[in-house]
Amino acid sequence: MSGKPAGNKGRAGGTREEQEGSLCAQHCLNNLLQGEYFSPVELSSIAHQLDEEERMRMAEGGVTSEDYRTFLQQPSGNMDDSGFFSIQVISNALKVWGLELILFNSPEYQRLRIDPINERSFICNYKEHWFTVRKLGKQWFNLNSLLTGPELISDTYLALFLAQLQQEGYSIFVVKGDLPDCEADQLLQMIRVQQMHRPKLIGEELAQLKEQRVQKTDLERVLEANDGSGMLDEDEEDLQRALALSRQEIDLEDEEADLRRAIQLSMQGTSRNTCQDTPQTSGTHLTSEELRKRREAYFEKQQQQQQQDPPGHPCEKPNTSSGALDSDLGDAMSEEDMLQAAVTMSLETVRSNFKTEGKK
Repeated sequence: MSGKPAGNKGRAGGTREEQEGSLCAQHCLNNLLQGEYFSPVELSSIAHQLDEEERMRMAEGGVTSEDYRTFLQQPSGNMDDSGFFSIQVISNALKVWGLELILFNSPEYQRLRIDPINERSFICNYKEHWFTVRKLGKQWFNLNSLLTGPELISDTYLALFLAQLQQEGYSIFVVKGDLPDCEADQLLQMIRVQQMHRPKLIGEELAQLKEQRVQKTDLERVLEANDGSGMLDEDEEDLQRALALSRQEIDLEDEEADLRRAIQLSMQGTSRNTCQDTPQTSGTHLTSEELRKRREAYFEKQQQQQQQDPPGHPCEKPNTSSGALDSDLGDAMSEEDMLQAAVTMSLETVRSNFKTEGKK
């Protein structure tokens, strides 16, 4: 047997073995003694020894008796394949350490006038489950192997806690005798611990972790769905913007076409008015290029006349129909150029506004 403490040291302090299979009797003993003092093999050996002692007592009545044959056919009452051990096994194991178990509220308990607050430890049993309640230092702890950690029990709550266990059907045994020294007891003699949160049952914690994982998975699904819908919303917004820009482009093209038609009609009207106000020298409609060439010829002719006239003689104003027509046509060209420039500027302004709206 080893004297080294082992197991799980909970937040409240103290060595505590957690439940493995149905070896709660082993955990109960080691939590009581605060070390790995007993193994399943050692407890099984004690159980077999007890079975052999019972068999020998039954054999005293005759090995051919019905009771003896029935006893041999029955399974052991001190252990089973799941790892359960009886109170007799636990009691015999503690005798090795000079410890004795006394049933709570039994005649012997009453005779000894036991006060729970003055004791050092208790062993509790319900059906096939065993666990230890022990005082470490100056504080009581529930070292149940089914909990996630040691549970702190106040002095005022101890009697109520034990009474509650009795009402739930637990058998409670007072451990009488000197327990072996342990590190946790020495440490907690100097300090007191505080427990903010009561430890949960191992199954309860696993269920909560599972529920948290399920909730996390559901949350991730919701977030993924929201992300997907968000992407769809963004795509839809882009499509709406593209459609709006397309409609603006169509409207702009329509406006440009209408403006060009208006300019063409205006130019045609100006051309007709010019033709009506100006004497015509021919029946042909002159193009812009022809008008430009005539204006150049007119200015060259004027320049030649100025060079030929002597100084001091003012040149006569040309009064031919050709000069008048060129002058009027020059004015008409100026109006046409100005109108065309205004139209170009208007179209550029519209295009610039459209590009600005598209960037937004």
